[in-house]
Amino acid sequence: MNRPTLRTAAPVLLLALLPLAACGDDDTGAGTTDGELSGSITVAAAASLTETFEDLAEQFEAEHDGVEVDLVFDSSGTLADQAAEGAPGDVLATADLRSMERAADAQAEEPVVFATNDLVLVAPADNPAGVTGLDSLDDPDVTYVICVETAPCGGLSAEALADAGVEREPASLEPDVKATLSRVVEDEADAGLVYRTDALAAGDDVQTFDLPERLTTEYPITLLDQSRNTAVAQAFIDFVLSSAGAEVFAAAGFGTP
Repeated sequence: MNRPTLRTAAPVLLLALLPLAACGDDDTGAGTTDGELSGSITVAAAASLTETFEDLAEQFEAEHDGVEVDLVFDSSGTLADQAAEGAPGDVLATADLRSMERAADAQAEEPVVFATNDLVLVAPADNPAGVTGLDSLDDPDVTYVICVETAPCGGLSAEALADAGVEREPASLEPDVKATLSRVVEDEADAGLVYRTDALAAGDDVQTFDLPERLTTEYPITLLDQSRNTAVAQAFIDFVLSSAGAEVFAAAGFGTP
């Protein structure tokens, strides 16, 4: 099972797979053998799905001997744009509907929402700046970070800051929610806006503050037109949408659609 966690390098690596996608005898197109699933698929998923999709891929592979799920994680917008441009892949899961719409021409079926997530404010465990909420971000002594606005977490963050009347600009715009969280955990920022699930995954490494107004995003998943192993790809999507998938998402702190 291949687990590349890709951020800015993802476009190069995904496009590097194109020769493989064009190879007629590649086992990615195996699909079924005597009714059994076989071959490999590539699943492109939002960075905030890293832990849950790794768990689901392991379970799926354990249930289907001979199947391999290759996971590629990045910002939803980046993955959607790559899919729209025809980059090889079988399944796309994004952290918002807007990003999924950017890959509309590459969708083989209507996307299905499988989970939701909330935005929260986090500070390092020792909270040296004394952050108490969004109001703290206007303090000139507080350094905070958010995702770039083209990422779903960035769009929600911009909305949260506007709603709270925060006028100070963030110290940096990170490519995805994992990078944003890392800056806070590593004490490189006094605060950051991330998803609840990422804050929960960080455990005691951060303090978490709920926002005054709940801001939620929805996670859709779809089969891609360029899939060369639609049987396995659809089976994986069905697994994500199953009760087993729901248990994994609930345990990680995701909400239900």
